[in-house]
Amino acid sequence: MPERDRSGVPYEITLELYRDGGRFGVVGQRCGYLLAALAGRLAAARRDGSPQAARWPDPDDRFPDPPAGSPESCTRCRRRRLQPSPDPELFDLRYRDRVDVVSTGELRCTVRTSSVWLPGAEAGGDSWSPARSRRRGRWRLARRAIVEAWGAGGHGVRAVLTSRQLAEFLAALLAEAERQIGPISGEMLQAGRGTGDSGHN
Repeated sequence: MPERDRSGVPYEITLELYRDGGRFGVVGQRCGYLLAALAGRLAAARRDGSPQAARWPDPDDRFPDPPAGSPESCTRCRRRRLQPSPDPELFDLRYRDRVDVVSTGELRCTVRTSSVWLPGAEAGGDSWSPARSRRRGRWRLARRAIVEAWGAGGHGVRAVLTSRQLAEFLAALLAEAERQIGPISGEMLQAGRGTGDSGHN
């Protein structure tokens, strides 16, 4: 749904979550620019030649790293002498702030890495050698986006998405937002903040 400035002009969005035809929750006040920026970073991560492509040959496994300055960014991790999480959080939307209670709903997306053993041509045998171990099989690592939505009543739904499916999900959200308020840009966000509204994500 549109967020409007004091003149009534729409400049940003808040998400209304629906499930089975009924309203499920309200999350992410003024989250359009955040989601548009994430969609851009996700598209860049999926491209061949990106830093993620060197680590993940399958484009469906490629997700963006946390942006610089975020709580999970490498810079902050180095300052605190911590390792950056291999499974970053891409967004966590409540109504205004992350510290809000979940009574109004929550939409959260994290990246998870899983491993599956793929058996090779030599699955049996008792003796071991590096060459035979490789012929017996290998671990297949995969990364997926875990999108969880929690409604005002405490009920939740969960989806497991490839990076392509997450890109399509974000594109659908942004297309609906732009249908209601027009293109989402940094200039629009700054203009809305200049109206005196104090809410934020």
